[in-house]
Amino acid sequence: MKILIDTLAYTNRLRWLPPEQKLMFASTLLMIAAFSHPLVQVLIAVWISIWTVVYAGIPAKTYIKLLYLATFFWLTSLPALALNGVDISQVHLVSSDAVNGLTFGSYYVYISRKGVEQGLTILTRAIASVSCLYFVMLTIPFTEILQTLRRIGVPVLLTELLLLMYRFIFVLLNTSAELWTAQQSRGGYRTFTIGIKSLALLIGQLLKKTLENYRQVSLSLAARGFNGELRFWHPYRYQQSKRYAVEAILGCAVLIGLELSSL
Repeated sequence: MKILIDTLAYTNRLRWLPPEQKLMFASTLLMIAAFSHPLVQVLIAVWISIWTVVYAGIPAKTYIKLLYLATFFWLTSLPALALNGVDISQVHLVSSDAVNGLTFGSYYVYISRKGVEQGLTILTRAIASVSCLYFVMLTIPFTEILQTLRRIGVPVLLTELLLLMYRFIFVLLNTSAELWTAQQSRGGYRTFTIGIKSLALLIGQLLKKTLENYRQVSLSLAARGFNGELRFWHPYRYQQSKRYAVEAILGCAVLIGLELSSL
């Protein structure tokens, strides 16, 4: 089963760049986004989106869908930030902060100006951070990320656990798709009640098949003389790019300069 994100990571136009260079670039922008103002965060999101869509050749439609998913989670948390309520006798205390509101019995529910500003600040930081994450996901294969982590001293046990978890994600997606297709072909989701029963059956079968696959993997590793470390051969065929390195350094310097000038 092909996963689109994993396929793009192996076929993008920046595939020939060393993963260390791309990881360092995204990590630097992520740290800047964590401590900068909203304007700098918006510039980070736009800039790294250009790297992802234009330089790496990732389809804009796919990238926008991924950003939409992150924005949806932000929308679900916005009411908790923007809405507030006080006793009707304390309305005068929040008059400067209330944009609009309604009275429900003895309570006054209003839209908080500070809450909306806080929500917008969270949105810009989240979009900038997620854009950096998507750049790494869409331009660097996961196995190369793990190899880079090993080279910088991350424990082998941790990288192997991440590799096995990554593999089982594909197994779970493939198995769940097959089970759902089989249930759908037999009318397993005709009504809400039948759909709930089918969903419960799917979850149970998914757990059973996952455990069976885990036992098969364990037996296959033991049969091949697994000694506690998974080793993979990978040719180092990357090329350094002075042009991209200079652009990344100058861009980060400009962003840091903008942030310092706004203090």
